[in-house]
Amino acid sequence: MLIYPEIDPVAVQLGPVRIHWYGLMYVLGFLGAWWLARRRAAAPGSTWQPAAVDDLIFYAALGVIAGGRLGWVLVYGHAGLAADPLSLFRVWEGGMSFHGGLAGVLIAIAIFARRGGRRIADVLDFTAPLPAIGLGAGRIGNFINGELWGKPTDLPWGFLVDGELRHPTQLYEATLEGLVLFTVLWWYTSRRPPRLAPAGLFLTLYALFRIAVEFLRLPDAQIGYLAFGWLTMGQLLSLPMLLAGLALLGWSARSRVPSGNYA
Repeated sequence: MLIYPEIDPVAVQLGPVRIHWYGLMYVLGFLGAWWLARRRAAAPGSTWQPAAVDDLIFYAALGVIAGGRLGWVLVYGHAGLAADPLSLFRVWEGGMSFHGGLAGVLIAIAIFARRGGRRIADVLDFTAPLPAIGLGAGRIGNFINGELWGKPTDLPWGFLVDGELRHPTQLYEATLEGLVLFTVLWWYTSRRPPRLAPAGLFLTLYALFRIAVEFLRLPDAQIGYLAFGWLTMGQLLSLPMLLAGLALLGWSARSRVPSGNYA
């Protein structure tokens, strides 16, 4: 049994200014993605330039924050928005939707690709390993905030929360969606796979990991289970990702179109 340490969600406070751990996790994710993208762009044969990487991360950051927050508010937190409209902008307090962030990033990447004269598919493949750093860090931020706990368990690594042992599903997701997803995709993309294979693999693995962990995670209190006593909103939103990822992997395997990310 492990006892949840009740970590202060505020990392640093300077007078009226409070810096939350959750916000720092997003900064860590963006910095990690930027550094890794720069490293990949510098690899022999890469068609990417450092300046293009800087622009890409800027566009992606805007897409993640805007899409993630709007997605969470529309799907999970719309009830409290009417009472406190300014809560829409308090991202540092938590409440970000991965699926909304993904939609925001897709829009941002489409704009970036159009302005930079690149194929959207190639930009998606280039960025495929990068979100895992932020995903893992964000789940650690959820753990620090003491949110998104799992169901009761008697396993030795269960955390004592409010008098009950619970699965640390935030840490499960940090491991799967962060460490494992990044390791697999970074290795896979280093082998220069065909176009849309990295994007398809990202969608497939993330969806599988998310659907699996949702079986152990408590549903959002304001929504509950959608059907059958086990189907959650996270699983429902991940299913189209799984189907799209498998479709992209199948198309890539059949067409074997070389990636435009390499000369």
